[in-house]
Amino acid sequence: MNPIFQGNLDGKELRIAIVVSRFSGEPCQLLLDGALERLRELGIKEQDIDVASVPGAFEIPGTVKVFQRQKNHDAIITLGCVIRGETPHFDYIAGTCATSIAKLASKGKTPVIFGVLTTDDRDQAMARCGGDRGNKGSESADTAVEMATLYRAIRETSVETEKEN
Repeated sequence: MNPIFQGNLDGKELRIAIVVSRFSGEPCQLLLDGALERLRELGIKEQDIDVASVPGAFEIPGTVKVFQRQKNHDAIITLGCVIRGETPHFDYIAGTCATSIAKLASKGKTPVIFGVLTTDDRDQAMARCGGDRGNKGSESADTAVEMATLYRAIRETSVETEKEN
């Protein structure tokens, strides 16, 4: 039977980048706080976490691309909060941000984790960044470590298979 690849939550020896939007203020900071706390709990050293703070969600994908080009992170977490307002601005920003991050993630070399909240109002955002709906930042940290270890397991098996052949 062929192996089943699976990641784990052992963050030791991983290097993680976080790109976080500042636009919505407190919800974004709480997402970042949740991600940083969880990454430390998973064994990632402070010096192995790079954080880039960007003005808004629209700037997240471009910054992810810069980190990808460096090729020295095991995963990249995106964090932000786009709250629906009275204009169609929400639809343009939320959709463009999600689509752009998905395209970057699909390149497959480094996992890119989508931790950008898209909510109808501030109360929904606060519920998802440490309130009664958990903390999407913390959940994104779990996902980043699991995916980084999964990619590593797949790569290591591929190298071993090549050596055998």
